[in-house]
Amino acid sequence: MEINGLDSHDSTAPPRKSAKRGAYLLPGAFTVANLLCGYYAILATLEGSNSDFENASRAIGFAILFDALDGRIARALGANSEFGKQFDSLADVVSFGVAPAFLAYAWGVRNLPFSESGQAVHIYQLGWLVSFIFVVCCAWRLARFNVHGMAPGGSGYFVGMPTPAAAGMIAATVHGITTPIQSVKMSLLWLLLILALGALMSSTVRHWSGKNIRWDRRQSSRLLVPIALLFAAVVFYSGPTLLAIASAYAAHGVVLEIARLVRHRFVSRPA
Repeated sequence: MEINGLDSHDSTAPPRKSAKRGAYLLPGAFTVANLLCGYYAILATLEGSNSDFENASRAIGFAILFDALDGRIARALGANSEFGKQFDSLADVVSFGVAPAFLAYAWGVRNLPFSESGQAVHIYQLGWLVSFIFVVCCAWRLARFNVHGMAPGGSGYFVGMPTPAAAGMIAATVHGITTPIQSVKMSLLWLLLILALGALMSSTVRHWSGKNIRWDRRQSSRLLVPIALLFAAVVFYSGPTLLAIASAYAAHGVVLEIARLVRHRFVSRPA
């Protein structure tokens, strides 16, 4: 049989095309795993028990891991494609938009008692609205990244908070605190946090990407100690450790932006 002018049984034909096709399957499989984790997180959230919320937060954490791996594997195999880019973004809308929004509403709003002067009813309505805004900001952030990419100049920074980081902040909070919110005041603070995460995603505040780290170069052996300590902390004290990491990453973009504005103001001021 002849394919694109080449005999498929010809031993002299280069086998690179079939190998290239196979290379696209591995990053696609990680994208499907990411999507599966997001889908499972939604199902677990709908169950509504404390253990189900915990499982949902873990599923979002695994989705973040799979999302990080599919891009690196695609680049390593030279299997980047426009289809893979769009497929990854659609999976991210589910895993880092819809799933954390469901979890944020169910964990932080749905368990409010009706005994507090009927306030809970209005918080319920506000909760689903804020959760929907989070989903819209996530989709907006992903669409903008697909069109404009990262910050110009190869600075190694994202424009706006990455969607996995925003979803990770929600998942880390649920995982670290565990018990659902049952106070109107705490629920309002929780919704303010969700709004802040949505605003950071759709903003132009830069967040470090980590892509400027050259892992292919030899690194100092001294890094093994902090890496080992961090790994041990995640294993034995996952709740507070992951919450601290997520909070630090969410805040560092704002801190860097304030520092940049202050520096620009003093530099541009005439002597």
